[in-house]
Amino acid sequence: MNRSEKELLVGELAQQLQGASAAFLVNYQGSTVKTLHTLRKKLRVRESSLRVAKARILKIAVSTMPGGTNFAPMLKEQVGLVIAVGKDVSGVAKELIDFAKSNETIKVVSGFYETQVLSMEQVVFFASLPSREVLLGQVLGTLQAPIAQFVRLLNLLIVRLLYVLQRIAEQKQQAA
Repeated sequence: MNRSEKELLVGELAQQLQGASAAFLVNYQGSTVKTLHTLRKKLRVRESSLRVAKARILKIAVSTMPGGTNFAPMLKEQVGLVIAVGKDVSGVAKELIDFAKSNETIKVVSGFYETQVLSMEQVVFFASLPSREVLLGQVLGTLQAPIAQFVRLLNLLIVRLLYVLQRIAEQKQQAA
């Protein structure tokens, strides 16, 4: 690979990282091509991709990101960069953690979200978060709960009024 191809690759990686929601480092040392292909397939479903290049090229591309200078020292050995483009970043982290559990040659090293470097423990925590759709549903349920409770209370008052009126009607019929 000559210098111009390397510059083109660095530019392409930097552009992908600028548009990314998050990035994760994955150590793939000892993995087979088939394993990496399976991982790429699973990540594609989550709107993310696995990029493999020399660590030096990845360092240059990562250092262009805001806060990327803190992330660059972790790029050593055989690491791949998982770039999450979609909104479901926790889903990508969960997919990586699950895949790493089933394949011992794949290890999640670190992550990068917004301008923060994530440790392995933080990536695992990130993966344990519910998906975006579930979180939105929980927020909507929380917002809707007081209104729904108020509607049930009003309905209960109407039902009680009808019950009292029915009892009064029954008492008048018995008196007559």
